[in-house]
Amino acid sequence: MKKTVKLCPDSSCKELTLTQVCDFLRSHDDYLLLCHATPDGDTLGSAFALALGLTAFGKKCMIKCADKIPQKYNYFTSHFENREIEYKTVVAVDVADIVLLGSLAQEFVGKIDLCIDHHISNTRFADNLYLDSAAAANCECIYDIFHCMPMPFDNIAASAIYTGLSTDTGSFKYANVTAKTHRIAADLYGFDFSPSEISRLMFDTKSRGRIELERMVLDTAQFYFDEKCMVLVATKQMQEETGCDDTDLEGVAVISRSVEGVLAGVSIKEKHGGTYKISVRTYPPLNASEICKELGGGGHKNAAGCSLTGNLEDVKKQVLAVIGKALEESNAGSSSDK
Repeated sequence: MKKTVKLCPDSSCKELTLTQVCDFLRSHDDYLLLCHATPDGDTLGSAFALALGLTAFGKKCMIKCADKIPQKYNYFTSHFENREIEYKTVVAVDVADIVLLGSLAQEFVGKIDLCIDHHISNTRFADNLYLDSAAAANCECIYDIFHCMPMPFDNIAASAIYTGLSTDTGSFKYANVTAKTHRIAADLYGFDFSPSEISRLMFDTKSRGRIELERMVLDTAQFYFDEKCMVLVATKQMQEETGCDDTDLEGVAVISRSVEGVLAGVSIKEKHGGTYKISVRTYPPLNASEICKELGGGGHKNAAGCSLTGNLEDVKKQVLAVIGKALEESNAGSSSDK
């Protein structure tokens, strides 16, 4: 079984303070902002808010992502004119590992000047890193940068940052939420956008195909380790039958930890070429980041991911072996495969 290979972990990466990252952004120009593949609200909110702020500050920017940007984010993405420029400075936002850039990863090995991130598992692949692992969402980092620079702040940037906060905290219900998260959200409420409409779009609106896909995925549910681990699978065939793509698979991982008694929820999504994207969601005492780190990935304490190649059963066995070990070590329950 082949684990995800970290293309460029670099111990020479320089960690910057908030003041230093603002100095960096002031002194450079012609920015290419990179989002991670299968983009979510936090990486997109970070990139588009930063692009809007830097543009208003007098800088040139463009944004690039390996995968299609979901249409549901149009309320802020459509307000930035994302034109090709001859970029000089490459910045990755909300990207913990260069492999998370997907098909863009190989192109940018050794070429990323700055990474702005909040994942404690960050592999320090960029020349410079601004990391706030206490931030509930990477958009908290972007908010801090706006105020430290300072950069002009408008309604669209506010809606983008709010989107990142909301989506990375499960609408402010996850354990990563802090008092600072709520203070930022309260400040953003002073701008002219609709938090309730964002919540509806992000959490309460699903296509008919997505509903059908969820039904199929739930039919694959299997429980292990005295029902403390639930595994769900989304195959390529399911996606083709329902007309769903990666953008419709957002949130499937959350289903796997919504069952009473489950400490580890796992969703396995089939990609191209025998590759599977693994999303792990955990409750204490399990640590999703440590589990996925064993599998070549990483993320947060309660939410993390990785990619594995092989056939589905072998991939599943590898993931279960790591989770079983974690359960044994935490004394959270039997490691018997049940």
